[in-house]
Amino acid sequence: MLKRFSISLEDDLLEKFDTFIRNRTYNNRSEAIRDLIRNSFLKDEWEADMEVIGTITLVYDHHQYQLQEKITTLQHDFHHQIISTTHIHVSHDNCLEVIIVRSKAKKVKGLADSLAALRGVKNCSLSISSANN
Repeated sequence: MLKRFSISLEDDLLEKFDTFIRNRTYNNRSEAIRDLIRNSFLKDEWEADMEVIGTITLVYDHHQYQLQEKITTLQHDFHHQIISTTHIHVSHDNCLEVIIVRSKAKKVKGLADSLAALRGVKNCSLSISSANN
């Protein structure tokens, strides 16, 4: 069920918000506000170390000495948090791996940070969402 409510904003803040909406191609202000509210709650869940679900995306040089073994070892160390992984060959030198995770926020962040710190990892990004919605 949807509920309607109104808010008051200064002209310059509303102008910035409307620019935000256009840049992200929201259909209307309500959709944007819903996402902002959800993201605010997600931040609270992260700080409270609640259960989250998300992805860790890695791009790495597969020629880096023992990197693949280190990635595999970390994945085994965090096997209770990992739901699935997908590995693709981007080029002769680079691989992309997407790791789907579900666990307490700090565990997920710990895995992402450990992977990012490995020599040969060119990019590591973590994207999370609430597991409680």
